[in-house]
Amino acid sequence: MGFVKEFRDFALKGNVLDLAVGVIIGGAFGGIVNSMIKDVIMPIVGMAGNVNFSDKYIALSDSAKKAVEEFAAKNPGQVLPLAKAQEAGAVLGIGNFITILINFIILAFCIFLVVKAFNTAKKKFEKEQAAPPPAPAAKPAQEVLLEQILGELKRR
Repeated sequence: MGFVKEFRDFALKGNVLDLAVGVIIGGAFGGIVNSMIKDVIMPIVGMAGNVNFSDKYIALSDSAKKAVEEFAAKNPGQVLPLAKAQEAGAVLGIGNFITILINFIILAFCIFLVVKAFNTAKKKFEKEQAAPPPAPAAKPAQEVLLEQILGELKRR
């Protein structure tokens, strides 16, 4: 029974639940960022530079180089798609790497902003908690006078 109790205590700790929620939200947020990069940013970058990043690669093997050359001879001005080049041989997918790198930078920046906002709010909260309670307000002059009279009457 001790093992089950330990596991239950571990699973119900706030940190584990926070981590689970963070992983789920992070996965969903990652999908949003991936779509933004793939469907919004990279097409704009490609259009501005007249470049299709999805088909940017370097052919490494002789068979891949040959397939690229044959495709270029048959289709002037066009590039062999990455998937076809990979079927022909070894290639470095530079375009995919650039896309994923941009994706990482944007995702890291978004996480930085969230953590920065959280830390700012946490510092503000801690500052409010650490502030000493306000001193009690001074009693009105009439109340002080009445207390003095009461004290005088009690002494008699």
